[in-house]
Amino acid sequence: MTVGWGLIGASTIAREWVIDAIRATGGEVVSVMSSNAERAQAYAAANGIANYTTDIAALLADPKIDAVYISTTNELHRDQAVAAALAGKHILCEKPLALSLEDAHAMARAASSAGIVLATNHHLRNAATHTAMRDAIASGKIGRPLAARVFHAGYLPVHLQGWRLDKPAAGGGAILDLTVHDVDTLRYVLGRNPVEVVAFSQSAGMGSEGIEDGVMGTIRFEGGIIAQFHDGFTTKFAETGLEVHGTDGSFVGRNVMTQRPVGTVVLRDADGERELLLEAGNLYEGGLRAFHAALKGGAPAASAEDGIWSLATALAVAKAAETGSAVKVETGL
Repeated sequence: MTVGWGLIGASTIAREWVIDAIRATGGEVVSVMSSNAERAQAYAAANGIANYTTDIAALLADPKIDAVYISTTNELHRDQAVAAALAGKHILCEKPLALSLEDAHAMARAASSAGIVLATNHHLRNAATHTAMRDAIASGKIGRPLAARVFHAGYLPVHLQGWRLDKPAAGGGAILDLTVHDVDTLRYVLGRNPVEVVAFSQSAGMGSEGIEDGVMGTIRFEGGIIAQFHDGFTTKFAETGLEVHGTDGSFVGRNVMTQRPVGTVVLRDADGERELLLEAGNLYEGGLRAFHAALKGGAPAASAEDGIWSLATALAVAKAAETGSAVKVETGL
């Protein structure tokens, strides 16, 4: 069965990654919606999409559409997801799911009531590097995990700056854009949930007043594991990475916090140092493959619950940076 997709939002991420992933995994992009008619028309033409609209109701009424991909700005996610659920459409939503836990839970309830799949587009858990680390940690390769470090600071390209740097009401800033990814990746790799956070944010001149363009902090996870993180938009020459250190060894992942299927993972232990063998694949195709399987009774790569965990932790990071105090992670789950 070919899954028909509607795009809610004529976004860069859909154009660069998700449209191709949908098509590569047996789906068809039926229509795209944008609030701007000229943009919708041009976007559809440029990406080989037969239909376009400015009306979400029209898109959701299309019987050829089985699922929607929501990639609008964050403050719009809740209403659009609830409308899609009421229309019986399955939903893949960009992170963060919403700007508040209340809204994220409302999305999850609507999906559950409608009996449809609601997934969060946390693409990094589909990376071969992270899966290899997760599996090796679970099998005891580094003993008991003690600590982790995430490096996820880079330079935000000019064509992506826009609302991320000048619209607080849309959920701009490094925390909701990047820290949510760190949290989800750490939960996936460690197999544990976050408990408490401390953080400092930074305004280095890229973002408008009230929007952080960098953040550093520490997350305490279940089992006493502590994880450092650094996220930002302003560091032109940094590389990304993820390290996990245990009682019997360490994993060092380089250039792994990225949309591309690249990066290496080295295991260091009493036997020396060796690189893990990886079968790299397109991260978004992995996510779409799992989503399509979920429509037949499987599970998506990242569920609504996963999205709620990453949002709750990011909101705790924002509060910790604002107050200078340690903040408990509370999901309401």
